[in-house]
Amino acid sequence: MITAEDVRVRAEALGFAACGFTDPAPPPHADNLDRWLARGYAGTMRYLHRQARKRKDPRRTVPEALSVVVVLHNYYADDSPGEDRAPKVARYARGADYHTVTLARLEALADFLRAGGATVARPYADAGPVPERELAQRAGLGWIGKNTMLIRPALGSWFFIGSVFTDLALAPDPPFTTDHCGSCTRCLDACPTGALVEARVLDATRCVSYLTIEHKGPIPQELAARMDGWVFGCDICNEVCPWNQRFAAPGTEPAFRSRAALANADPELFERMNEAEFARRFGDTPLARPGLVGMRRNLRAALASAPTGASHE
Repeated sequence: MITAEDVRVRAEALGFAACGFTDPAPPPHADNLDRWLARGYAGTMRYLHRQARKRKDPRRTVPEALSVVVVLHNYYADDSPGEDRAPKVARYARGADYHTVTLARLEALADFLRAGGATVARPYADAGPVPERELAQRAGLGWIGKNTMLIRPALGSWFFIGSVFTDLALAPDPPFTTDHCGSCTRCLDACPTGALVEARVLDATRCVSYLTIEHKGPIPQELAARMDGWVFGCDICNEVCPWNQRFAAPGTEPAFRSRAALANADPELFERMNEAEFARRFGDTPLARPGLVGMRRNLRAALASAPTGASHE
């Protein structure tokens, strides 16, 4: 039977930046989700309401699971020329769709667990009712920062969180219990739309990432004017974090490297495209989620909201 250390070594060999272990018991602050949903902060993401019971108790998702393997997949890369100018794309979305890339690595890790005696090894990569950050904190991988991101010492927060639920009894890691944000409020102060209403509380309906990805229909003008040139997602609360500024290091996953597809994009880029061309160019990237119509809307708002001198000329 394989051990937790065996799994950790295999996870690192597969390219994950860190690996920890916990059990699938309910997170200690699970009721916070109910309060967050009741305040309307999920917006149109109705799936979060439907998934609430499972997110509050991961045992409902995979009842046979005894352990959860949690991994971090670093996607950070140095800026390519022009990518600090509007229209700006969040770093995680500049290459291939992370759901596909990270899930493939997790499937390989699940195969390792099965070869080591597991009869259940079910991977999740930001899909399904899994409270990734809470499980990662309990697996000792970092703390949840004031920007709601998981932050890991000596790494920062430029990573995806993946998990594998298994019926193997793997020794859990001690939870990460210290908060290293201190008195810093840079993320709250820098958010252009005021989406971080308080430390560790995000009003998604004001978040540029939500507005450019999940929101359907026109973006409210008051928020569109404050999008700061972002066409898909937003990295501001990560960029200003001292832990990222000090410790961020490029990852090793080639699929996450920037394609520079939107750097200094022509304002008419998406207007000239049809659905077939959009699918050919962006179908395997996160930009496929809002689709061609959504990206037309986003590009107009991004260019209109870009700081002077930062937009396409």
